[in-house]
Amino acid sequence: MAIPLLEYAPSTQNSRVSGYEVGGDEQSRIFSTDNLLSSGQIGDLIEAAYRQVFFHAFAADREKFLESQLRSGQITVRDFIRGLCLSNTFTNSFYNLNSNYKFVTHCIQKVLGRDVYNEAEKIAWSIVIATKGRAGFINDLLNSNEYLENFGDNIVPFQRRRVLPSGASELPFNIQSPRYDAYYRRKLGFPKASWQAAVRGYTPQDQTPKAGSPDLFKAMAASLGKVGNMPQSISPYNIDYQNLVPRR
Repeated sequence: MAIPLLEYAPSTQNSRVSGYEVGGDEQSRIFSTDNLLSSGQIGDLIEAAYRQVFFHAFAADREKFLESQLRSGQITVRDFIRGLCLSNTFTNSFYNLNSNYKFVTHCIQKVLGRDVYNEAEKIAWSIVIATKGRAGFINDLLNSNEYLENFGDNIVPFQRRRVLPSGASELPFNIQSPRYDAYYRRKLGFPKASWQAAVRGYTPQDQTPKAGSPDLFKAMAASLGKVGNMPQSISPYNIDYQNLVPRR
């Protein structure tokens, strides 16, 4: 018997606050089958779905059968998103390489278009994964009232209300949540620190030597090498101490 979803208090978030929005470059573009006029537009919609779920789909990652069904109208966009979330690519790239809590964060961002409210929501959905499995968790997200009210059957999920009223914008979810969890990043040996040498060698503008500063001549002084007479080596046996000591 599956445990019902635990109750959690939604936190106030940008995606939950309604407001006046002005279109701009930072606004997410909405892809829907309700207003498609050509086959090229359905291709753009499919690419948008891949970007939302996979961030990027290589040729080996594409689900040709699902694409064919969507193009012919046999399945809805919601069914296509379900197929991508249950595909081998999503399983191997996200589910197998993350904890249940991290996987919940990935799926809520990609499917519901918002960040998780709090730790209580992560725990509640992690219990769903443990009791119903990954497919049951994905189905519950896609059948939730939140998904149906915002995207329905025909709209590709997107990051909702990314632009804040102050004019600032939230980071894209693929930057906020890397594909690999911290444990697997350490296990795989990345990220590499190849860029840190350049960062350490960077000098802020206010600390850059000005004209006439001795720091500008360090390289030239070092290139001159050793300058001056070599120290003389005198043996103590060759010194006439009796004649050199003054007499009184």
